[in-house]
Amino acid sequence: MARNESDREDLIREAAGLPDRAEWSVPSQSEPVVTGIKRNGSLCLYLGADPVYQFDPKGRLRRAFVDGFLYRTQGCTLARIHRERTETESTLVRHDLDDEELDAFLQKMRATLQTLRDELAGGEASLLRSVEKDPVAGLPDFSRLIDEALEAMPTLAPAIPGRDD
Repeated sequence: MARNESDREDLIREAAGLPDRAEWSVPSQSEPVVTGIKRNGSLCLYLGADPVYQFDPKGRLRRAFVDGFLYRTQGCTLARIHRERTETESTLVRHDLDDEELDAFLQKMRATLQTLRDELAGGEASLLRSVEKDPVAGLPDFSRLIDEALEAMPTLAPAIPGRDD
């Protein structure tokens, strides 16, 4: 999850961790969107360099990169993480979202996902490039997988263990 488009890898060419992946042109986004599935069945969505959403195999949000911040699940909320640098050190700063911040984050994410799902399902998206682990089976139904993420309960995956957990 790079901070700038210039340091983002070419996900279609290089993302071996996403054996099924596709790059799309969609009306709602100025940059191409990459949808992918990890080997464990987890959905990953890259709407340009930012936002990025990563889910677990059950469609629950695990990690995100939004507005320049990394978010990771804490089970019942999200931790927003950013790096503060000085001349002598670099420190990770963590802020656990309160209920209002979490609701706003999830509402914005759901709106973005619903638009993307509608564009994929409605034929408004143009496939630019893709890699399929099984060319005979073809690409997964990404609109259905986004639906599963939108309907997942609970919304957040279990906490990702950290060094201080």
